[in-house]
Amino acid sequence: MKRQASVTRKTRETDIKLALSLDGGSVEVATGVGFFDHMLTAFGVHSGFGLEVWAKGDLEVDCHHTVEDVGIVLGQAMAQALGDKSGIKRYGHAYIPMDEALGSCVVDISGRPFLVFQAAFPQEALGAYDACMTEEFFRAFAMHSGLTLHLACPYGKNSHHMIEALFKACAHAMRDACALGQEGVLSSKGML
Repeated sequence: MKRQASVTRKTRETDIKLALSLDGGSVEVATGVGFFDHMLTAFGVHSGFGLEVWAKGDLEVDCHHTVEDVGIVLGQAMAQALGDKSGIKRYGHAYIPMDEALGSCVVDISGRPFLVFQAAFPQEALGAYDACMTEEFFRAFAMHSGLTLHLACPYGKNSHHMIEALFKACAHAMRDACALGQEGVLSSKGML
């Protein structure tokens, strides 16, 4: 069973190519937004997924379209790579400390997209990345991959640490939820 997907998206605002393999591979990221590249690389490494992302966006405006559209494309790739979700463990959770910050993620690969996001970042910008785009990225990812995703960073003083804890927590939770080890689909309905 191939658990991989490649997705492209080209609009007037962004041009994105993304390849995802749930069973590993190289991690290469180039979006033009340095901090975002750092977060996507951490996501790929900590999830154990193969992840290749190339994006060109209207960064002369700001990072919004690039970050959100990468979330859309990653979500679409995740949905394709999961297929009918047969054999996956479905649920995952993780707590990740990053110095003074603690990030948590709980995920259900349910087919019912929903995001709960609780984090208030003290610094608004990290280079060319706006901290508020963290929620927008995860919303796009959850909606387009069909995840119920709960993310929280209840405390922290450094936005870099807080956001990185969230990305890594999501990576570990997704790794567990996507892991094989189940007969058929984990649902009393027989499908997700």
